[in-house]
Amino acid sequence: MTDLTVTDLHAAHGRSPILNGVDLTVAHGQLACVLGPSGCGKSTLLRVIAGFHPASRGQLTLDGRVLDDATRRPVPAERRRIGYVPQDGALFPHLTVAANIGFGLPRRERRKRVSELLDLIGLPDLAERHPHQLSGGQQQRVALARALAPQPELLLLDEPFSALDTALRATLRTDVAVLLRSTGTTAVLVTHDQEEALAIADTVAVMQGGRITQQATPHRLYHQPTDADTARLLGEANLLPARLDTTVAHTALGPLPLSGSAGPATDATVLLRPHQLRLSTTDGPDRVRVRVVRSVFRGADHRVELVLEAGAQPLQPLVAHTDTAPPSDGQPLYLTVTGHAHPV
Repeated sequence: MTDLTVTDLHAAHGRSPILNGVDLTVAHGQLACVLGPSGCGKSTLLRVIAGFHPASRGQLTLDGRVLDDATRRPVPAERRRIGYVPQDGALFPHLTVAANIGFGLPRRERRKRVSELLDLIGLPDLAERHPHQLSGGQQQRVALARALAPQPELLLLDEPFSALDTALRATLRTDVAVLLRSTGTTAVLVTHDQEEALAIADTVAVMQGGRITQQATPHRLYHQPTDADTARLLGEANLLPARLDTTVAHTALGPLPLSGSAGPATDATVLLRPHQLRLSTTDGPDRVRVRVVRSVFRGADHRVELVLEAGAQPLQPLVAHTDTAPPSDGQPLYLTVTGHAHPV
């Protein structure tokens, strides 16, 4: 059963189009991430789904119920059974944690439900604190609990971790993903952080220019993007001119196996991720001599930019990620490629 279906959705701010034919499907119980740069329409998409902004064309359904099809009066936000968590959490500053979570719940079920959710988010002892007495991560947990309190059919999260520091963001996003899966909640989270999307989502939808350009599992999306822009959005990408011939890409790095069949010979661009480039100080079969133009130590690895010592150069320096520091100047360095090249 498909829980959320967005079909050919258009929306505008005044006369400025924002969404230009969005198609998105999220199955029951899935955590979907909509990934895209600032200004691409991610937050507007959430607001249309939530009922805060009207669609100008297209259709939006949840569990078969039409919420908006731009031809009749849309279902009001308060009747959609959709929870919404904004970037800053938007907690009521004058209410306690318990009162924030229970806000809007019927009195007869409020205490039990609040207690359940405080246990669920791991804050059972903070019921009487106010938002200003909480850390940023605790505030976001409370905002999440408040959105889950009425047991919505769908939960929307608008870049909920963007204001947190790096370490806390990584921990909290994992905790939230575990929490949502434990409750079986269908959720859509928007983000501009590709690492975040790839780390926690069941399905990732890439959004550019007001449209979803590709939707797939994180693994498929990272390794088999449909175009160069999507490849770059999902992480560092080595894009090489190539001559494709059936199952082989002929490149400046030599012949490389393709991720699929290319058909008749044609010119194209192929993708190699940095982890596919391996460096060695010894020559050997299928190795190309390279020179380091820049190296940055990043703690877990070194990011190394390379150019070829001879032959046609790629349009940009190649990027490799390596566990060890590159050799000193003057020492020969050779590159080999692992895995498949993917046409984009």
